[in-house]
Amino acid sequence: MRSTTRAIPRSFLYTPALSLERVLTARSYDADVHLIDLEDSVPAPAKEEARAICRAALDRAGDARNLAVRINPVGTVDHVRDVALLTDGTVRPGYVFMTMVRFPSEPLLLRECLASAGWSPEIFVTVETVEAVHDLDAVAGASDGLILGSADLAATLGIDINPTGLLATRQAMALACARHRTTCVDTGNFQLADPSALHEEIAQARALGFHGKGTVHPKELDAINAAFRPSPQEMAEARTVVDAVRAAGDGVTLVDGRMVGPPFVRRARETLGRGEAWQARFGTARPGLPATP
Repeated sequence: MRSTTRAIPRSFLYTPALSLERVLTARSYDADVHLIDLEDSVPAPAKEEARAICRAALDRAGDARNLAVRINPVGTVDHVRDVALLTDGTVRPGYVFMTMVRFPSEPLLLRECLASAGWSPEIFVTVETVEAVHDLDAVAGASDGLILGSADLAATLGIDINPTGLLATRQAMALACARHRTTCVDTGNFQLADPSALHEEIAQARALGFHGKGTVHPKELDAINAAFRPSPQEMAEARTVVDAVRAAGDGVTLVDGRMVGPPFVRRARETLGRGEAWQARFGTARPGLPATP
């Protein structure tokens, strides 16, 4: 039986809507979610053309469930035009990413607006303002996912983009997402010439409980996918824990010299549910994780 757990994407590839060919080519890379960016990477004079490119790319997508569009901030004319673009088309992405969100009312109002057009995508909020950080639990409760916007937040704080300076925000995001069972995504790596920086960010994000990571460069996808996607080994270990505790009458037992009990079973079942849900939505025809009957 298939898990009813919500599928959590693990890798996000951002592509600016500056070239239709570039946007279409990006879909050949192995990311869970391919994001078309209408915001920061598009200069103001190119916004209208970017929307046309975005619409053309969506219309050619067929199944757009695993496509995302990052729209401009609430309170701008470009935000209104972005929403009109997406709701007027017949092919709509499975995800909408919001930027510069300050208050939980913003994703709630966008959700109502899109629902009035008969559309209910997953809404992800980029955490990049001090207001959003201050009210992070409510923002998480109003959205389907949070993604750290390190560049804008660091600029506001007057600090370099570094793990130490944003650690409190990362921890708060992980806790808020765990409380509301929403997706928690790490920021993109800005030190593209330093592979060690990417691996350090991935290690910290995993240690804090993040589910995935964004990137602007396809060359980083292998490392992100290897770290965050459910692996056959993780799934097998989770099944072993579940089976061992069940055999012990739901009590405490040993697995490979480790003491395991109910809390470990809860995590193992969560691992299995999320792995099966990921495979069903994002893992089709991909090597690695076997399909669950």
